[in-house]
Amino acid sequence: MTPAEHAHGSHLAEAGAATEDVATTPGPGSATSPAIATSGLTKTFGRHTAVDSLDLIVPRASVFGFLGPNGSGKTTTIRMLLGLVAPTSGRAEILGESVPDRLARVLPHVGALVEGPAFYPFLHGEANLRRLDTADPLASPRTRTARIGTALERVGLTHAARKKVHAYSLGMKQRLGLAAALLAPRELLVLDEPTNGLDPQGTREVRALIRSLADDGTTVFVSTHLLAEVEQVCTHAAVLRAGRLVAQGTLEDLRGESRSRVEVHTPDTDAAVAVLARLGMSVEPGGPETVTAAYPVMSAGEQTGTQAGEQAGGRSGDGVTPEAVVAALVDAGVRVRGFTSAGATLEQRFVELTGEGFDVAG
Repeated sequence: MTPAEHAHGSHLAEAGAATEDVATTPGPGSATSPAIATSGLTKTFGRHTAVDSLDLIVPRASVFGFLGPNGSGKTTTIRMLLGLVAPTSGRAEILGESVPDRLARVLPHVGALVEGPAFYPFLHGEANLRRLDTADPLASPRTRTARIGTALERVGLTHAARKKVHAYSLGMKQRLGLAAALLAPRELLVLDEPTNGLDPQGTREVRALIRSLADDGTTVFVSTHLLAEVEQVCTHAAVLRAGRLVAQGTLEDLRGESRSRVEVHTPDTDAAVAVLARLGMSVEPGGPETVTAAYPVMSAGEQTGTQAGEQAGGRSGDGVTPEAVVAALVDAGVRVRGFTSAGATLEQRFVELTGEGFDVAG
């Protein structure tokens, strides 16, 4: 990011530190409109299409995970939404207002942390926040000190408020960036890899912070490649692959689009494959003396009937349960040395959608 872009991006992080009147009155647009909505949003750089016809809907008051492998277009999308780069084509709305046309109206209600924070290294943390807040013409000088103190406390940096930023660790700088985005109440908070550089304790604290913001009615849009963040804090998610949206919905919806699997350990792999295929299961490559298979595809009605069984580690309603699979294998003379049955997971679904693994560490 260029210095000019970063100055704009840093100001975005402050763009909700408005006067008390702005902070306490409803934001722009209709309260029933999505927090973020895009239609055909596209960005090309020369011959490269970074974001391709993106149709995204982010419900209000949700914690929305924006997922994809590195280079899939997540940050470019965020930069378009916040006016840091212009889209090549398509439309976008934030809080019911068209952007970038109405950015000046929208930004006082939006906090953002994009591509990592940057600060004046030889000023301490509190002074950096004060300079950012002072640069915002909408920020109230009367409440500045109290707001800065509250923001530092929320991200666990009160003890380092008077420490120069050049002595901050990467994780502390990330926390300071979050503090800048929290100087006033926001209707929408956009976070790009918010736990980057944080230790496990810091990561847990940021997750708790995100939950508390959502409980207060703030929509939190989190761009990440960490499945642990999505599993633990998000209510909705979308998945990008090579700039294209391949799935979006609630976490339950995304999990439900994947299929549970079994893994059979046996020296009779050929016989096991025949039995599983006869049961309508999709056999997949396995290791030596191992056969894996996915349960049959079901209709929507069948999926509803099997939900309870899947949550218990098996299936019901369509006659294919772990017990039925084992019984069929034994009846066919297959020597079963080990058997596991696992329900569908987000990680499994994302790998299916993107063809790439995700970092599941947190």
